[in-house]
Amino acid sequence: MDDITIRFIDRTPEDGIQAPILIEGLPGIGHVGKLVAEHLIRELGAGKVAEIESIFFPPQVIIDEQGTVRLANNEIYFYEGEDHRFLFLVGDYQATSAEGHYLLADAYLDVAEACGVQRVYTLGGYGVGHLVEEPRVLGAVNHPDLKDGVEAAGAIVSRDEPGGGIVGAAGLLLGLGLSRGMEGICLMGETSGYLVDPRSAASLLRVLSGLLGIEIDPTLLEQRAEEMEFMLQKLIDGDRISQDDELRYFV
Repeated sequence: MDDITIRFIDRTPEDGIQAPILIEGLPGIGHVGKLVAEHLIRELGAGKVAEIESIFFPPQVIIDEQGTVRLANNEIYFYEGEDHRFLFLVGDYQATSAEGHYLLADAYLDVAEACGVQRVYTLGGYGVGHLVEEPRVLGAVNHPDLKDGVEAAGAIVSRDEPGGGIVGAAGLLLGLGLSRGMEGICLMGETSGYLVDPRSAASLLRVLSGLLGIEIDPTLLEQRAEEMEFMLQKLIDGDRISQDDELRYFV
């Protein structure tokens, strides 16, 4: 097995997989970016075009509902509409080592470059250590000219937040993409950092939709947020969460 294997399924960049925008939503704090990217894929009807396997992912397999296993992987989806074309990078894991983060980010950008990507959006959560009722969306850019547009869409761009920088693919795609001439914008929704956070994801989706110039129905994310908050309140009140409650959230 190679260190990184990228396998296109039916089409390749040479066969018409071309898009000016890549949206990254790999697992991270609160799964905020992952929730947003997967919601966009679902709402737009994007199709999977490539799978990525790597020795830099955790050494395990994923078990599906039928008890069948597969290697952990990340995936690339492609949406082609009348007015917009997007690539999405989603999946099971980020790298388990610093070297892996750099090598995978470089491989992702190789694909982006081959597909004509000019701008990269990376999505994630900003952990604040407590529950947030109305999550803010923080932004960072790899070129000063992008700042005004990000703020106009509703994000906060500040030199003080996020403290400690941006770790993982969300940061490296912006930094490494700059040397390839790609614009980069990172959007981070405030989240406790303890739980999967669809409320933060819904806030981030509103900002991203404005930047992309599209309208996306946030209903499913908002419903999941209400279910999560319902279960949290039951825990706070000391009530037992039933199996029906759990299923109602995950369906």
